[in-house]
Amino acid sequence: MTYDDNSAATATTSATALPLAAGDWTLDPLHSAVNFTVRHLGIAKVRGRFAQVEAALHIGERVDDIRVNATIALASIDTGNADRDAHVRQADLLDVERRPTMTYVSHGVSGKGDDWSLEGELTIGDVTRPVALDVEFGGVVDVPMDGSRHAGFEATGEIRRSDFGLDFGAGLLGDVVKIQLDMQFVEPQGQGG
Repeated sequence: MTYDDNSAATATTSATALPLAAGDWTLDPLHSAVNFTVRHLGIAKVRGRFAQVEAALHIGERVDDIRVNATIALASIDTGNADRDAHVRQADLLDVERRPTMTYVSHGVSGKGDDWSLEGELTIGDVTRPVALDVEFGGVVDVPMDGSRHAGFEATGEIRRSDFGLDFGAGLLGDVVKIQLDMQFVEPQGQGG
């Protein structure tokens, strides 16, 4: 793995302190995952993922210019049980006919070194709420098979279902949903470091 670490001490003020070329980085969907955990009956956890995600990472000249946008298809939920997933998609739960996607739009980044915080807004249906994510920068690697350059990130956070009007199953499902994102983005072509 090739990892570039350019002056982490100044990383809070300049994107050039990051080993990321300016431009629009595209998601590598084969090496990215949107996972979640929610409590069931208060005694155990149900884990799941959303299989369809589109995301883009924009790197500007300064940290203030970094932007992340993501759209997740709610119908792509996968908890490892097809019957449960079909029920969760129904009108009394996620209601994917009325709420086909959830979107995240960032509006601020702060941090240094490998640890960052991403501030943004999550929209599910017609409800938008602020959501902060703790982000760990995994580094940058040149992929020998095709010469592309990938950056890796892990982001964690949590939301309350009730904040988005998804308060079905009170007593059966916990209100807090923990989120874990493992994302790889591909550098814009011609930007190699």
